[in-house]
Amino acid sequence: MAERSFAKEVEKLRLGAGEEFSGEGILAITKALLECGVGYVGGYQGAPISHLMDVLADAQDILGELGVHFEASASEATATAMLAASVHYPIRGAATFKSTVGTNVASDALANLASGGVTGGALIIVGEDYGEGSSIMQERSHAFAMKSQVWLLDPRPNLPSIVKAVEDGFELSEVSNTPVMLQVRIRCCHVHGRFTAKDNKRPAMTVADALSSPRRDTGRIVLPPASFLHEKEKVAKRWPAAVDFIRRNRINEFFGADGGTVGIVCQGGMYNGVIRALQRLGLADTYGDTEIPIYVLNAVYPLIDDEFLGFCEGKDAVLVVEEGQPNYIEQAFAAMLHKAGRGTKIVGKEVLPMAGEYTGQVMLDGIGAFLRQNAPQLLPSEVRAPNKAGDVDEIPDLSRVVPGRPPGFCTGCPERPIFAATKLVEQELGKHHIASDIGCHLFSIMPPFELGATTMGYGLGPASASAFNSPEATRRSISFVGDGGFWHNGLTSSIGNAVFNKNDGVIVIVDNFYSAATGGQDILSSRASNRSKSTKHPITEAVKGMGVKWVRHLDRTYDVPKMRDTLKEALTTGETGPKVIVASSECMLNRQRRERPLVNEAIKKGERVVKPRFGVDEDVCTGDHACMRLSGCPSLSVKSLDDPLRDDPVAHIDQSCVGCGNCGEVADAAVLCPSFYRADVVHNPTGWDRFIEGVRRRAIGFLQRRRESRRLNFADA
Repeated sequence: MAERSFAKEVEKLRLGAGEEFSGEGILAITKALLECGVGYVGGYQGAPISHLMDVLADAQDILGELGVHFEASASEATATAMLAASVHYPIRGAATFKSTVGTNVASDALANLASGGVTGGALIIVGEDYGEGSSIMQERSHAFAMKSQVWLLDPRPNLPSIVKAVEDGFELSEVSNTPVMLQVRIRCCHVHGRFTAKDNKRPAMTVADALSSPRRDTGRIVLPPASFLHEKEKVAKRWPAAVDFIRRNRINEFFGADGGTVGIVCQGGMYNGVIRALQRLGLADTYGDTEIPIYVLNAVYPLIDDEFLGFCEGKDAVLVVEEGQPNYIEQAFAAMLHKAGRGTKIVGKEVLPMAGEYTGQVMLDGIGAFLRQNAPQLLPSEVRAPNKAGDVDEIPDLSRVVPGRPPGFCTGCPERPIFAATKLVEQELGKHHIASDIGCHLFSIMPPFELGATTMGYGLGPASASAFNSPEATRRSISFVGDGGFWHNGLTSSIGNAVFNKNDGVIVIVDNFYSAATGGQDILSSRASNRSKSTKHPITEAVKGMGVKWVRHLDRTYDVPKMRDTLKEALTTGETGPKVIVASSECMLNRQRRERPLVNEAIKKGERVVKPRFGVDEDVCTGDHACMRLSGCPSLSVKSLDDPLRDDPVAHIDQSCVGCGNCGEVADAAVLCPSFYRADVVHNPTGWDRFIEGVRRRAIGFLQRRRESRRLNFADA
């Protein structure tokens, strides 16, 4: 189950011509696809584009009515390869995934698709996961567009512009026989707004129609000699067609005054930040009207020479606002000016950071510095001095005000006990080389576990440990891979590779029933029934099918002693070849999303419901906090006592506890103080529950009175 349901929102996708559509950017993209007559859509989830896959999954009835085929692809490469349906057939297709990790995975398919070209429109919607909130390495999609000669759109972050970009993308692809990438940033994906809808279109040719009338053109197949002709076609035919389309349809936009001695060129996705900075400098109003000329690149590749040179006419200096490094756009514009013999000065990374997200403060500082250097007369007098923004309060540096919060596992996460067990094994057997992987389990590299030395890509944890397969080694390597990464890439690249090369390491497959890190989508091994997908395929069977002989399956990761003993067995067994442990427990977030509504409904109906809660006996807790260093659960914190004889705070479990029991299991496995206890909270108790509770209270009261009596007698003596 995905982390969010769009079942209600997708009904807006039925809106017709002239009706007002309101909602999130993700939903607007889906509506635009349907209005453009898309024939098929595939993709792989990942921030910030995960919800697009969730919307499409919830909209399958609507897609079916229109004859649109939708697939949740096994990987980004699979999704991009799907676009092969547009190579020979006039069918519009779309693929979606996060960038740049998704673009990295898809690069082979993307290169082949771009080489042969397409007949139908092929649109690749990439969620540009760049900046402070990103979870990946910092790279840009721009390089892939340039490398493979794929046109790249970067729309302004508002719904009308996003919808128009989808329409333009399909038309641009068809006109130039080239796939088009539509880059949508975090703000673009989640911005809210409204636009005037159009009628949905049934595709002129569906994939079913194409199957009934097969076509082939050897000139579009990537095989010599055609592949050598493709490169010439890109430059001689496709590029000019794309440039002409972008120019004629005015894909790029101009704002502000027509003249002026300075101007700003920005990527479409940067427009809102530029306008906000100008507002704070007193050079734009709340509607975005400004006297500063702005050239907005909704198409950032290819660039249009005459458009840019025309914008620079009469200007002494132009600022290029290009987020990320390398500064491809700035370099291209500088080359245009040099070849044209123009004297306009290009300013970019001199006043803006070479790398990193262009936040509001960064934009304010950079644009302010550019104007103070090149057109100080345009600025109000109070902001002409360096580092001054008029009467706008300076934004404090939050890194110095707010304590750093490292990423960590959620409350009750079933992956936490796996790494607690790993720490216990290392305490006995010594340190091991541990290779990590992309996914929730990667949080094990952070405190309190501090495990893992590398992460090389989704599903590549065991592959990154393959170099440590030495016959002279006295210890085995340990590697982790999640169930999502296992099915995405790990089955062949990690497990198959380990079997083929007789790797002697230990591989732990963390199975939480979903692709949890990307939003809880179902995968092959999910245990839930899915109406349109085939699930319940055990990972253990797939591993055995690849040839692994030593396989252990733990169906409850919270059993820390068992997890510890199994891991120890894998590290010490005399059996050669890869040792695979499949550690299974349902993602607690998904479990809570599924169970909480049912529990709350049962309580409302007056049904008896028992909810486990854990606590710490303050009289028993020693206050050394070893339990926290082996658990790290957010619900496990410290509490100061009123007892003047006890200075150290004791462990404390707050109200966010979900009753997983990991804290008690860890304390038991590590032979810590027995201070944890479990209490069952009974909602709507029966008469029998009340009777038993009364008996317990009387028994406890009797024992307490007897103890107090003995204490007083001892004191008198």
